[in-house]
Amino acid sequence: MRRLWAPWRLKYIKEHKRENCIFCQKPQEKKDEKNYILLRGKTCFVILNTYPYNNGHVMVAPYRHIGSVEKMSYEEGAEMMGFAGKMTRLIRELMQPDGFNIGMNIGRAAGAGIEDHIHMHIVPRWVGDCNFMPILSDTKVIPEALDESYRKLRDKLL
Repeated sequence: MRRLWAPWRLKYIKEHKRENCIFCQKPQEKKDEKNYILLRGKTCFVILNTYPYNNGHVMVAPYRHIGSVEKMSYEEGAEMMGFAGKMTRLIRELMQPDGFNIGMNIGRAAGAGIEDHIHMHIVPRWVGDCNFMPILSDTKVIPEALDESYRKLRDKLL
């Protein structure tokens, strides 16, 4: 059996069990570039996923710590959808994906990694982007560094 080493994943596994909420913590730190926060609004913000499914994978989250959409205010929902549209347009322009997966996982049973703080994923997709790596070795190849993705998206937002 061949082994493909992916030691960078250990950080995710260890951090995944954290007690603190990254969607509450990161915006309060006021270190947007270090935390990959791309855009801030009145009720929501956009953050680059540090463990992305694909390059350009961002998440939109409300500042308020809530675990389901029915608890969102109208303003939070409107800003979240507005940011989703803005980021989809931006990613389409900069990265030319063939499509997108956009959605939320509400609750553990639905696959939410962070159950108590809702967030919307925006994942650019390319025809053929799911190659043999995830199927045979449970490994995803991400061809662009997070810092580069962050700069590319942030520069276009400014």
